[in-house]
Amino acid sequence: MKGMHGMVEAIDRSEAQRILDSPDLIAIGVRADDVRREMHGSRTTFVRVFEIHVDAAPAALPSRVSAGEFRIVGRPASAEAAVAAVRAAATHANGVPVTGFSLADLHALGQDAFPAFCRALRDAGLDGIAEVAVDLLDSDSAPAIAQARACGLGVMRLTVQAPAADRIAIVLRARELQETAGGFRAFAPLPRQPSIAAPSTGYDDVRSVAVARLLATGIESIQVDWPLYGPKLAQFALTVGADDVDGVAALDSGTLGTRRSPIEEIRGNIRAAGLDPAERNARYELVG
Repeated sequence: MKGMHGMVEAIDRSEAQRILDSPDLIAIGVRADDVRREMHGSRTTFVRVFEIHVDAAPAALPSRVSAGEFRIVGRPASAEAAVAAVRAAATHANGVPVTGFSLADLHALGQDAFPAFCRALRDAGLDGIAEVAVDLLDSDSAPAIAQARACGLGVMRLTVQAPAADRIAIVLRARELQETAGGFRAFAPLPRQPSIAAPSTGYDDVRSVAVARLLATGIESIQVDWPLYGPKLAQFALTVGADDVDGVAALDSGTLGTRRSPIEEIRGNIRAAGLDPAERNARYELVG
């Protein structure tokens, strides 16, 4: 499904809706996997993430931590708290990229002084903003992305915060943002906060991943979250369009033995799906 210049062509909205309405998961999966393999072959990237809560930085790292990303999670109470959290995380990272926060939260704190705030975060050791939730975008989002990047912060990951009635519109927002702002390496189409009152089914999630791959071909990687959606769904998602796994545990307790360590578990799951694992860091650089 390539255009005249060799680019993989995206489907349109009406075709995306037919996919969401279709009960034929096998055909949907095969079609999305074809596009995924055309873009990436069998390579499947993953990142080990060590999370540090914005209000609870550890005094020291536990033993047996190996990460490609130190990620600050939680919403900072103030700009000063955000900078302090970055500084604390950077002391533990030892050169591993430090990411953190959402664009929406940081922009709300920085407001008119957002560029200065971004510079302060960068100077404290922040490598990049962890996520841009496409369902929280407003008219100030595009300028904020450009300002953060101009200050030296990476802004490379699009996410979805909450379930949406119109899942196609969410993917189209991600596609449009890539077309206008550029620079995004991955899009995670499944919500970070699943609905408790009306949870999605595995069928819904699989269709959403497939539609994201087919509709947003301008975004390099479709990402699935390992701890949030679980190894089984994550592994299945890799066969229907996803090619990147986020949030693999960076801490190995050592109690289960080498073959059951987080790194071997993710590699084994990727290989079991007929794919080739490749570890990366927060900058989407291959490591190891």
